[in-house]
Amino acid sequence: MTPEHHHVAETDGLRGVGLGGLGPERAARVLSLVRSIPDYPGPGITFRDITGLLADGEAFGHVVEALGHAAGAIDGGVDLVAGMEARGFLVGAPLATHLGVGFVPLRKAGKLPPPTDAVTYDLEYGQATIELRTGTLPAGARVLVVDDVLATGGTAAAGAELVERGGGVVAGLAFLMELAGLGGRERLAGREVTTLLHVES
Repeated sequence: MTPEHHHVAETDGLRGVGLGGLGPERAARVLSLVRSIPDYPGPGITFRDITGLLADGEAFGHVVEALGHAAGAIDGGVDLVAGMEARGFLVGAPLATHLGVGFVPLRKAGKLPPPTDAVTYDLEYGQATIELRTGTLPAGARVLVVDDVLATGGTAAAGAELVERGGGVVAGLAFLMELAGLGGRERLAGREVTTLLHVES
């Protein structure tokens, strides 16, 4: 699902690409609540702050609804939602409730009691490990992996691998926001990827 197919609104380099099912007024409201902060956390970087969007109950409900539309379009459906620690929990848990399915946390190393399955992946400066409690996923369960932002795709790819190691099937990956030009979508090539907001580089 490419961003270009679902472009409905744009403001300040931020495009609403997965908001088409909301209609123009509700889509515009979602976009209006994402704040652009120049030169943060460093010179030349524009940070997209979603705090105001999360704090607005009605608009956040629109986000969950839009992600629900995307999940409903996945062939074979979704049995569980898996959220990446920590901000993937903010989006994933309400989405799971909206869909009427369970939620599974994919946690940083050491946060879950044993036994756990683990995947270690590379970051720009070092490595990180995420874990899933062993036996959480029924064999063959179709899992939607959710996070707030798709950037380089490393964390999302690790989450997908962890779900597969745990016996699940990755039905798709969904993100509130995608940062263009960082290779995330390419890294997840071959998987169903949905984003609601697309940030031009």
